[in-house]
Amino acid sequence: MSSSNRSSLHQDADGLKRLSKVSSDARQVEEAISNPGAVKINVQGAFIVDDESQSRSPVEGEGVVRRESQDIRLPHHTGVVSHVAVDIGGSLAKLVYFTRELDSADNGGRLNFTSFETHRIDLCIDFIRQLKEQHERLNGSEPDELCVMATGGGAYKYYDKLKKALNVDILREDEMACLITGLDFFINEIPNEVFTYSESEPMQFAETRPEVYPYLLVNIGSGVSMIKVSGPRQFERVGGTHLGGGTFWGIMSLLTGARSFDEMLAMADRGDNSGVDMLVGDIYGMDYSKIGLKSTAIASTFGKVFRMKNAAEKHAEDGEGLYTELDQHDGETVFRPEDMSRSLLYAISNNIGQIAYLQSEKHKVTHIYFGGSFIRGHLQTMNTLSYAIRFWSKGEKQAYFLRHEGYLGAVGAFLRRQPVNWGRRNSLDDSILKR
Repeated sequence: MSSSNRSSLHQDADGLKRLSKVSSDARQVEEAISNPGAVKINVQGAFIVDDESQSRSPVEGEGVVRRESQDIRLPHHTGVVSHVAVDIGGSLAKLVYFTRELDSADNGGRLNFTSFETHRIDLCIDFIRQLKEQHERLNGSEPDELCVMATGGGAYKYYDKLKKALNVDILREDEMACLITGLDFFINEIPNEVFTYSESEPMQFAETRPEVYPYLLVNIGSGVSMIKVSGPRQFERVGGTHLGGGTFWGIMSLLTGARSFDEMLAMADRGDNSGVDMLVGDIYGMDYSKIGLKSTAIASTFGKVFRMKNAAEKHAEDGEGLYTELDQHDGETVFRPEDMSRSLLYAISNNIGQIAYLQSEKHKVTHIYFGGSFIRGHLQTMNTLSYAIRFWSKGEKQAYFLRHEGYLGAVGAFLRRQPVNWGRRNSLDDSILKR
């Protein structure tokens, strides 16, 4: 072969290598653009602040349904964060935002958590507007203008309203992806966030496991979604139930005078479900130990109501006086709202716990995380869910809870913010072709 031919072959080979390199880099860029990086938050030394007086919230007052006292302190994150995140569900809008602490020794900051009732979305928008004004005062409007990361159904329903009222970019993120991103962050990055609960061992903090996946997320909001998570971006919704927090809220609004979710939970704390539920002991007069049921186990939710109401009316008609087990008002049998609240809470929580167990069995998952605003750190709710998982699995499966259980989606949306100026395609293409 002549020297000129060999030179030509070498040039062709070099050209093919360069083209291969460009093609490989282009594929990497395409992958990066379709799966962009997230905002980087320095979580070194992060911890949960339990002192409410230290929580930094720019506004106080009417409309804040629930302002969490458990901020997450980030002592080593000193950079400007130019976005807030909101997860707008059917009942609540959950807001997460970062505040810098320029007066602290380390100049760090913290993540703040606040929620609003969704039907009062205007108050949530006013709150975000004040965050925007505060951001502009502290950092100026350039180069990092505030934007809003939004997820949940309300990110679509209220998109135009948010855009018009705030005059900022509204970036919508997938709800399920945000839930998993948020939960993974809490599991892996925040100490003393995840815990187990039982009456005998309340709030036992869980150590981070070397093998986090797979797990089942049971997210209890207005309804319930159950998601199997096999990896950081590998998940599928495997089931759920429409009997969730919205069910409890709606039925309690019909049965009682309670108007807030926290008021309903407080009523459940004072209630005795045996006042309305039919128990195993009501049927057998004792435990049914052969199948593992105590006399206090619920045989039928609200199962006593019809029998007791009929008995009370019959006693009154027979002239034997009022039936002493019940109150009477204007001839109507009255059941205690507190008892109804506790019964309904048990019914919904037990139902969710059993379905979660069945899904975990079907998909061969041992670890089950419960999130969502229905839980609210409420002891009866957590104990019922934990008991259901332990009972049906015979102690082989474990229920886990989170101190920020209602903010998984909002935190996930917050973390999914792309880096500033990410994905300017022309400059990326130019950098590849110049190699």
